[in-house]
Amino acid sequence: MSHGHSHDAHTHEHDDTHDAGDPLDPVLDLQVEDGALSSLELGRRNFLRAAGLLGAGAAGLRIFSGAAAAAEPSSSGRDRVGGYQWLSGDHHIHTQYSPDGQYRVIDHVQHANAFGLDWMVVTDHGSVQHSKIGVEKVNPDIVDARSAVPGTLVFQGLEWNIPSAEHGTVFVHPGKNEVAVLKAFENNYDGVVTGTTASSAANEAVAISGLQFLSLAVANRDVKDALMFANHPARKGIDSPHEIRGWRDAEPTIAVGFEGAPGHQAAGIATPNGPGSGRGFYDNSPSSASFAGYPLASYRTYGGFDWMTSTVGGLWDSMLAEGKPWWITANSDSHQVWSDTSARGAGSNFATNGFYNDPEHTTAPVLTNGDFWPGYYSRTHVGAEDFTYGAVMKGLRAGRVWVDHGRLIGSLDVRLRAGENEVPLGGVLTARRGTPVRLVIRIVTAQLPNWSQVLPELAKVDVIRGKVTGPVSDRDSFGTVDTSVVSTFDVTGRDGVIDLSYDLGALDDGFYVRLRGSDGKRLAVGLNGSAVDAAGPAIDIVGGADPWQDLWFYTNPMWALPRR
Repeated sequence: MSHGHSHDAHTHEHDDTHDAGDPLDPVLDLQVEDGALSSLELGRRNFLRAAGLLGAGAAGLRIFSGAAAAAEPSSSGRDRVGGYQWLSGDHHIHTQYSPDGQYRVIDHVQHANAFGLDWMVVTDHGSVQHSKIGVEKVNPDIVDARSAVPGTLVFQGLEWNIPSAEHGTVFVHPGKNEVAVLKAFENNYDGVVTGTTASSAANEAVAISGLQFLSLAVANRDVKDALMFANHPARKGIDSPHEIRGWRDAEPTIAVGFEGAPGHQAAGIATPNGPGSGRGFYDNSPSSASFAGYPLASYRTYGGFDWMTSTVGGLWDSMLAEGKPWWITANSDSHQVWSDTSARGAGSNFATNGFYNDPEHTTAPVLTNGDFWPGYYSRTHVGAEDFTYGAVMKGLRAGRVWVDHGRLIGSLDVRLRAGENEVPLGGVLTARRGTPVRLVIRIVTAQLPNWSQVLPELAKVDVIRGKVTGPVSDRDSFGTVDTSVVSTFDVTGRDGVIDLSYDLGALDDGFYVRLRGSDGKRLAVGLNGSAVDAAGPAIDIVGGADPWQDLWFYTNPMWALPRR
């Protein structure tokens, strides 16, 4: 593979369907002969065989008939759930063009595709060097990967050093100007490049200007679309509540959410030479740059999820209670993969070239790395109208998103219903005051072992409800007393399709609901450990957290508001 080569970086939006589909597609009907499968389906089946997930008797598979699959055919050939194609993805991935990365773009794309991802974003670190040469050099590799692996949509972005704050994913719709827009954004608004990383009101204004630049680029049709998600928001405590609200309120069509669960989920696994770190590398303490109001508990993860998300009545809920959209995601933040047997290419000179030489095979697996391949553990599921770049971005902006770890469940459809009207995840249901509102949930349990060779079993589902109280007077507030777990469904031992419903009562001044679910292996109750609520996840043990034995899913919210 050559670097720094140039060719036309223009790419058209994909209109083709995702032939590879869900990992279940080629194996649900085991009577289908190999010769009757497409090349992509056959490749997926052979991959599952090589992984030990398919054998003579399909041991470990749960198979149920079409009625139980709760899916409907689409014109594109992909199954639709609740009217949408639920496309799994990852918006935070690093390559050999990052100073702490290792892999080629195609390495990540092939692994993401093999592990079932439909879309992904390459987000190499913003830096002085990257702003000069990195954006151009990675683009041909991304363009080539789009052609080589058409079953996975590959966005180009970067990990933004947010002025006065932490990191964020910024990415744009593919097109002839994707490099130019990202390069201009990085050179003018990246905190490292512009020397604006320190916490200050002036630097906070630079961050807002960066978001406005992206919005203007879309308005001027320089790019079709652009999005920003804040990454690992509580890791160092430097994303203050008023900054997060400021991003959202300044450009709500660009800044749309943060990582509900950070990447680096293998970082907490104990190593042969001693304990590991924290899940997500959340093992920090407050610094002089940290927001003073955050408690020590915020510097840890809970069931692999960020404290801002996992705390019922916490920062995320305080924002949702304002009645304004703010969505969560989950991703790999993949730099260097746990147990991988490769290393950076010999003779690499990142300082001069802006990339590491292609990775080389080694003999011993590296058990001190903290990452998984994209799609191996964390997934962000987006309800898309079709299999295109634009549909993924539209679904993300609309909040039609749920996330899970370790393939805890197979599929999920959630609706908020009043009479004949209903909305999906991210939606706002309006009705007359006094109208009965009901939450309707359909879950299809996991039917294949995950990549740790364990068949996940869902144990419980929590319904979380919060009152809509309107804009806060203190923009640094990070809690609300009007949010709580209002119902818990015990689904232990249930398999196939699980239909649940919950009566939310008559519509009053307005509320929102969101869901979370767990395998029940590390709940706060019974562990007598630090927790975000009595029914929620326990704090993750720094240096000894097995991510496969603590699986959760979370959904984005839906609102019910009285009609004016």
